[in-house]
Order: sequence, then C-alpha cells, then structure tokens
Amino acid sequence: MAVGDGSGAKSGEKLNDLPIFNVEKLQSNMKVILYSRTFLSIIGGIIAGISGFTGLTGFIFYFLVMAVTSVGLITKANFSVPSYFDSWNRVIFDGFLSGLLSFVLFWTYPFIVFYSLNYMIP
Repeated sequence: MAVGDGSGAKSGEKLNDLPIFNVEKLQSNMKVILYSRTFLSIIGGIIAGISGFTGLTGFIFYFLVMAVTSVGLITKANFSVPSYFDSWNRVIFDGFLSGLLSFVLFWTYPFIVFYSLNYMIP
C-alpha cells in the first residue's frame, strides 16, 4: 500500500511516512471501546449502588473503573496503540460521557432498592 515507486524521490518519501489505516478495522476497534466502556460502566454502577457509595465517592469509583478500562484496552492492544487506533485520546477518553450516564443510571437503581426501601419496611 505504499505510495511511490521507491526511487527515493522526496515527495514519495513524505507519502511513505504517512500512517495507513483500514477504515473498517478502525471503526470496529472504536466499537469495541464504546461497548466495553458501556458494559463496564453498567457493571461499575451496579457495584457502586450495592456497595452504598454516595456523592463524590461514587464518581471517584467511576473514574477508577474508566482508568482500569483504559489500561485494559491498552494492554489488549499490546501497548502499540498507534497500530490499532489513530490516537491515544481515542483509547483514553472515547465513550467517557456516555459511560457516565449509564453508570449513574445503574448506580441509583440498586442503591434505591438496597438502601432506601429498607427504611420503608416495618
């Protein structure tokens, strides 16, 4: 997939230095990031709700879960992120806010079920 005839022309050298990505595989990798962050946000929210985390403690737990997710994705890519993604920011920050919404949803429901309903039962 290299561009140029390999004769060493300056314009050919500049084009050969450009990274080449397969768009379908890049999109597939981005879907994996989104799905894994969403899934781990849901699991983390359930754990935070059952554990009884409230306020800032719950959000710190979310940031910890997302940090572990980022490290896991980087480890899965064998620490060669540029081979699988177009930037480090994609691995570290992509899907962060959508995961936060899922986390809060699944954090509040188990918390209400396990802690708030105990006060209503005589």
